[in-house]
Amino acid sequence: MGLFNFFNSKSQVANSVDNLPNLSTMQNLQEIPENVFVEKDKPQSSSPEEKNVSTASENGINLLFQFLERNHEGKGFEDALVNPDNTHLVQNIEALKNDLERTIKKLKIFYEDFIREINFHIVSRSRSGMVDTVEELSVKKDTAESHIRQIIEIEQEAFNNKGIAQGVIISYTRGFRNGLAAISNHSIMKKNF
Repeated sequence: MGLFNFFNSKSQVANSVDNLPNLSTMQNLQEIPENVFVEKDKPQSSSPEEKNVSTASENGINLLFQFLERNHEGKGFEDALVNPDNTHLVQNIEALKNDLERTIKKLKIFYEDFIREINFHIVSRSRSGMVDTVEELSVKKDTAESHIRQIIEIEQEAFNNKGIAQGVIISYTRGFRNGLAAISNHSIMKKNF
């Protein structure tokens, strides 16, 4: 009996295809606005866990590495074109160092507050006998302390003009010097005399 139902359902599908509206009828239908089907704005995350993760990645050690990995060569080049004075170079390098120092201080405050909060949770959850949670919190605390040690190491290297923080200064200086070379090439080297 099931086999005959299968064949009957196919013939019903074929009949329903024949009953579809023709092209002229479909052209008379109203156009549906795009906003019915396409969401243009990002949905707001409402869960506190998602907000904490995004805040942690914005405030964590990734913030420092984003600053250090940024290429400042273009900015140095443009600054040289605006003001090709060597004191301008020195002032802008100091400004970059101040930005680095400010970023490091911001991260230290973030991690100190984060560790303080973790310590509270460790004490509170250990009183409640939540051994697994306390262990997870301890791992988070160890990670945060490791990040602070790395931040302090980068800070000390930057203070001594060494280490990975030098990449910021080198890229800016290279851009500034390239800007100076472009000015010389355009204004002097291209002149025929």
